[in-house]
Amino acid sequence: MDFRDTPSEAAFRDEVRGWFSEHLVGDFAALGGRGGPADEEGWDVRIEWERLLGADRWVGMSWPAEYGGRALDYAQQVIFNEEYARANAPGRISFFGEGLFAPTLIQFGTDEQKRRFLPKIQSVEELWCQGFSEPNAGSDLANVQTRAVLDGDEWVINGQKVWTTLAHRADWCFVVTRTDPESKSHHGLSYLLVPMHQPGIEVRPLRQMTGSAEFNEVFFTDARTARENVLGPVGEGWKVAMATLGFERGTAFLSQQLGFQRELTDLIEVAQKNGATADPVVRDKLAGHYAGVQIMKYNGMRMLTNLLHTGVLGPESSIGKLYWTNWHRSLGETAMDVLGTDALLVEHEGDGDYHLDDLHQTFMASRAETIYAGSSEIQRNIIGERVLGLPREPR
Repeated sequence: MDFRDTPSEAAFRDEVRGWFSEHLVGDFAALGGRGGPADEEGWDVRIEWERLLGADRWVGMSWPAEYGGRALDYAQQVIFNEEYARANAPGRISFFGEGLFAPTLIQFGTDEQKRRFLPKIQSVEELWCQGFSEPNAGSDLANVQTRAVLDGDEWVINGQKVWTTLAHRADWCFVVTRTDPESKSHHGLSYLLVPMHQPGIEVRPLRQMTGSAEFNEVFFTDARTARENVLGPVGEGWKVAMATLGFERGTAFLSQQLGFQRELTDLIEVAQKNGATADPVVRDKLAGHYAGVQIMKYNGMRMLTNLLHTGVLGPESSIGKLYWTNWHRSLGETAMDVLGTDALLVEHEGDGDYHLDDLHQTFMASRAETIYAGSSEIQRNIIGERVLGLPREPR
């Protein structure tokens, strides 16, 4: 297989590199690659950076031109993400709006809905959060208990969502609700678009061991949204939600091995400085992580090839998600081995606050990666049933 760019891809890569060279300066460059979809570090700087991306249509670059996008193909999207990682640009903020909701909206939404919501996502005037998980419906999403009933021209919503990333920052939430009170499992669900700034919504932060509180509980008490704010047919929200989850495991992660490779390089540098590389067990683990990044790269290429041929991501997206999340968690554990007893210490800022360095952050935050966007157990079920043809898990 030839992994080299075609002439047109090489020209596009040069265009992207030129744009970063011109715009990634000052506070944007100083922030580096810090921050992420579930991270508030450098928030104000990252908002301004995201708006700059939106103004030049790098937010929404895959959208059709009629909706303000660049209509870039999958290969071009991967090239942009590769160069983004190489440039060490600030962590993206509009992941939930641009990466998850927008492609779902383009697939299932009406023209009126697309023209209402897409421009606000691209200009970063409206941020989105994802209302899927509940206290009793995490990996078992079909057990959703949040309910919505029609009251004239509005849906009235009651229930609770949890692990809602950046809900306290969001203007809108795409919410999976049960609109048929007699339904069970994945039947009778609808995909509602709900404004966050209203009296019927309460957001409570969930502070974690990392010291951050980007996750939230969200309580809906007679919250309301317009009747037309349903994506796809009423009662068929399961199909829409599954499409969103497919996008969550899709192209956004195809080039992330570049960021992981930078993390590994930094860890190796720490190990060389503190003498940890003298331990053959540590050296073996670091070598294994290096091999893992290469596997991740070529698995990503395989995913991209299938995507170009079929236009959809199949079960290989689950293989990729299962692999990289476990690799990253293992890297965090190795980082603690490299630090040794220093891993037990963090910088204390008084009043109970503490600051995590990059290695501690990787160790703690990577634990959640094997859970969100479909837990590792769910990914193994998908691979077993859809790839290996094993019997379905008993219900």
